[in-house]
Amino acid sequence: MRVAIVLFNLGGPDRPEAVQPFLFNLFNDPAIIGAPTPVRWLLAKIISRKRAPVAQKIYAEIGGRSPLLELSEAQSKALDERFATSDDIVRSVVCMRYWHPMSKAVAKAVAAFKPDRVVLLPLYPQYSVTTSGSSMTDWYLAATAAGIAAETLEICCYPDDPGLIAAQVSLIRPHLEKAAVHGKPRVLFSAHGLPKKVIDAGDPYQWQIERTSAAVAAALGQPDLDWVVSYQSKVGPLEWIGPSTDNEIARAGADGVPLVVVPIAFVSEHAETLVELDIEYRHLAAEKGVPAYERVPAPGTHPAFIDGLADLVRGVLSRGKHTDSGAGGRICPASWQRCRCRPVA
Repeated sequence: MRVAIVLFNLGGPDRPEAVQPFLFNLFNDPAIIGAPTPVRWLLAKIISRKRAPVAQKIYAEIGGRSPLLELSEAQSKALDERFATSDDIVRSVVCMRYWHPMSKAVAKAVAAFKPDRVVLLPLYPQYSVTTSGSSMTDWYLAATAAGIAAETLEICCYPDDPGLIAAQVSLIRPHLEKAAVHGKPRVLFSAHGLPKKVIDAGDPYQWQIERTSAAVAAALGQPDLDWVVSYQSKVGPLEWIGPSTDNEIARAGADGVPLVVVPIAFVSEHAETLVELDIEYRHLAAEKGVPAYERVPAPGTHPAFIDGLADLVRGVLSRGKHTDSGAGGRICPASWQRCRCRPVA
């Protein structure tokens, strides 16, 4: 059997000139701005033009470009190696949502591979209609145009996948030990935020973030572990979910506790980790008197994480469900109506 694995990620500008069109693609996504098409197009033009200079300064801090494509391709290569001895022919490809390679080009490459099965695997462990949902919607349009007739299986989410949790624990432990020199540390699980109205409409993202964080905290094996979940990267005037990461950093300073910051929603390094967490929030922590600030790396190509991804693919192929969570069925409570898995009968 020939299996194509499509690894979804956000994408990022590959040069300073790409920042504004990248932002336009982001804000022109109906999953991000739900206005009618002409209005959304105009808003995306205005917002991307306004935000481009600020974003270019952010990317200038990391060489003027996003490293996300190269890092995602390294994950793809590592995943392919897990299937090197398989009886099946398995190939993974990276598909970005807002910058190249995007669905149209990737779907043509997958069609040329002539797969018997296509597995959609977001590099977002926690599901949201604004990330995995948007990528899958865009993929099906491109796949239809490319004439891909192979059966498609979706892994919608894997917030407490054993491989993901094991990788996080392995990465966190040495930073906990370093921070403990300065007192009992607090673990801050920081995730990209969303407008509160998205969650109120039934998006399970926040519930799944909290599930991942709780699983990692439990696996660290410290019953008295001090930990909290926070949300970063707020933009615009809307109310966003909280608490905010910057407020939690200020609280740690007031409490006099060292921080171990874990990018719990990110499996690769990019602007939100390399600039926001490493530079801006580190400076804020020093300003607020946090005794120590330890930032844990994203899972990247950690062997446990890649093993976990491979197991997810094997699991969905064996079960054959169209939409599957990493746990093999719906994990979200029924109240999260925008969960991609069908409600349990």
